[in-house]
Amino acid sequence: MNSPVSRQQKFCLTLVVILVFSVLPVALFAGSDDPDLTVITEIREEGFHHSQVMDILSGLTDGIGERLTGSPNLKKANAWTRDQLTQFGLVNAHLEPWGPFGRGWSNEYTSVRMISPDTTMLYALPKAWTNGTNGVVNGDVVLLKVETPEDLDQYKGKLAGKIVLLDLPKLNFGRDVESGRYSDKQLADIVNYTLSNRYEGLRAMILKSRALNRAVGKFLDQEHVLASIEASRGDNGLLFVQGTEAYKEDVQPGAPALVMSAEHYGRIERLLERKQPVQLELDIRNKFYDDDPMAYDTVAEIPGTDRKDEIVMLGAHLDSWHAGEGATDNGAGVAVTMEAVRILKAIGVKPRRTIRIGLWTGEEEGLLGSRGYVKTHFGEREKLAVTPATAQLPEYMRPKGKLMVKPEQARVSAYFNLDNGTGRIRGIYTQENAAVKPIFEKWFEPFSDLSAGSVTMRNTTGTDHLSFDEVDIPGFQFIQDPMDYETVTHHSNMDVYERASKDDLEQAAVIMASFVYNAAMRDQMMPRKPIMDENPQRKANLAATPSGAPAGQ
Repeated sequence: MNSPVSRQQKFCLTLVVILVFSVLPVALFAGSDDPDLTVITEIREEGFHHSQVMDILSGLTDGIGERLTGSPNLKKANAWTRDQLTQFGLVNAHLEPWGPFGRGWSNEYTSVRMISPDTTMLYALPKAWTNGTNGVVNGDVVLLKVETPEDLDQYKGKLAGKIVLLDLPKLNFGRDVESGRYSDKQLADIVNYTLSNRYEGLRAMILKSRALNRAVGKFLDQEHVLASIEASRGDNGLLFVQGTEAYKEDVQPGAPALVMSAEHYGRIERLLERKQPVQLELDIRNKFYDDDPMAYDTVAEIPGTDRKDEIVMLGAHLDSWHAGEGATDNGAGVAVTMEAVRILKAIGVKPRRTIRIGLWTGEEEGLLGSRGYVKTHFGEREKLAVTPATAQLPEYMRPKGKLMVKPEQARVSAYFNLDNGTGRIRGIYTQENAAVKPIFEKWFEPFSDLSAGSVTMRNTTGTDHLSFDEVDIPGFQFIQDPMDYETVTHHSNMDVYERASKDDLEQAAVIMASFVYNAAMRDQMMPRKPIMDENPQRKANLAATPSGAPAGQ
């Protein structure tokens, strides 16, 4: 029979056990991946009530404008971003050279007029790295309809001194979402991993298009045409203009190559198809820059504390095409990443790891700036022999060999990228890294009220996180609302400040700052994927499969 004292002891012991187990979920399961909600609150306060993201974007777009790699404007942007990051309180802000890139280029003046059978101004812009006209010239227009290189034979000896209207097949990437916000169903489709892979079809399409374009360009040079004109893929006066490969020193700039608004192009084409002669007058003034073949990335840091030798990186690409101001591609990403580090400095955080921002150049020509930085600091993959099939692909899409790393590679915990326009962040691509999925889901919890939180195992491609992912550094691109990125602003003359969404960029900067801070404060480095080429059979498979995958795959 128990005494009253022993029953009291049992009661006290039971009470202690209940109290201990009542706090165990907090004590045991609140690990280093639980966001510090006090810091998150401070980030939100600074980012939503004292934002400078639109001022940063205006400095790039209004103050500097287009930023073609190698151009004087891009070098202005390099210096401006370096100085702004220094003003925000970052240290070691500097320009880091990579290259050589090749020739710089800018368009100083373009006038295109129809002078027969009517007189009217036409809306067109030259492709980057093509020649100017060296004064006012005029010529008869000839329509060139080509679907295969063999179709060029019928035009031999007929194009000298002519302005050639090019009717070529258009490259169609088949975007699933054209504009606006992602619906819940569309986000669910992104989150749900799919085994289907459009890459082989996309690869074949790219190979065919590049082969045809190179054949046409070579043929036009041999025929000594006065200029060539293509129709823009957009309507309503949109001009989607990119460039040629003549930034490379071993590629000679050809005759002026222009992209014309679809409506003005259509009028000329219809006249020619009705056998009505057309004459145009051109005055195109382009300038090349050969004084400095190198290009530069902008880099700066927030120093770490107890783990300062380890690094968390964030970035976006600073370069753009020349038709617009590079506001959504990718001034938006630059402004968001710069604002993210400004927020962290403004609230006075002391990250354990060093936070490093990189603003890359040469992205539009094939991720050149980030690849150059990664090669210098972290390593690279062995280049395999180029075959006739892979020679037409951009270098970043070609098969790669063995991974060769440098000591600094092991000290980078993660890289976070933003480069899909002005849309708010809705989630993140894990690049098939299963270990980071539950971490990111936890980090998104404080932002469920901001329509963010979709974490997908899928890969996405086409931007600078691939340079890091390729050398076994966890590299991630955020999922963003598409808005009118693909349909209006991407590489177009409407890539301007007015197309940027203030609310969306503020939201993105707050989430970027939070993710970077969380990664910098973790007890452990971010989990890495297995190095897939350590296994001989996997190595053989990788050698047979080009790196990269189409967006959303």
